Amino acid sequence: MEGATELTEYGPSSDERAQPRADAYRPGYELVAEQILHLIAESRLKPGDRMPTENELAAQVGASRTVVREAIKILAAIGRVRAQKGRGLYVADDEGMLGSARWGGFFMPTDLDHVYQLFEFRRVQETAASSLAAIRATPAELRAIEAAAQLCEQGYRADEPASFDRGDDDFHLGIAAASHNPFLLTAVREARRLQRQSSTIGLHGALGGHAAEAVVEHAAIYKAIRDGDAEAAAVATGVHLDKTLEDYRREIQRRVFG
Repeated sequence: MEGATELTEYGPSSDERAQPRADAYRPGYELVAEQILHLIAESRLKPGDRMPTENELAAQVGASRTVVREAIKILAAIGRVRAQKGRGLYVADDEGMLGSARWGGFFMPTDLDHVYQLFEFRRVQETAASSLAAIRATPAELRAIEAAAQLCEQGYRADEPASFDRGDDDFHLGIAAASHNPFLLTAVREARRLQRQSSTIGLHGALGGHAAEAVVEHAAIYKAIRDGDAEAAAVATGVHLDKTLEDYRREIQRRVFG
């Protein structure tokens, strides 16, 4: 499909896949969190398997136990590691549709290939959801989508990433719910869950340079759905996701590669 072709053109070059520069800005705990994910994948640990201790991890990644502990907190927060007091660390049980056990591997939040593939998946699901929402959305669902777009805009104008993200989540999930297709709703929710992992580890939850455009793009999507224009809703959603992916590409490259 045309959208998928456009997305693959964003793929990283061989230089972009190179190791991060030593002076690139990334906190130590973030680098260690990514190293731990790689260790889990390379060791072929499955959900429920016990992991090395903090001391063992510190020795394997060449970091202090304090930094490893902070990295574990991040991985626990995004649902990749489970810490049991007095028992140790375990690979988290991930029962989501796109969880590690079902996805066939571990999603690496700062792996650009994985991010591109995730956005390809999102584009297929969310353009379909928007198109159906334009036909099926109830008045109450339209109000919820509009309120989410407004919350997102307020978060942007107040420079409050948490509010922006909450509004963004509510907006996209609200559209998926308005499609009245539970499979699409589940797919959209799960893909956004993985995207949040990239935001947490790769982007630190900050507002990217696309935030202002995103507000305008949300308005265009909402208007098309409100007007019952299924084709315009799908096109507006595709444009929004393509530009969001480009923002991710720029931000991850800047933070990881300098």
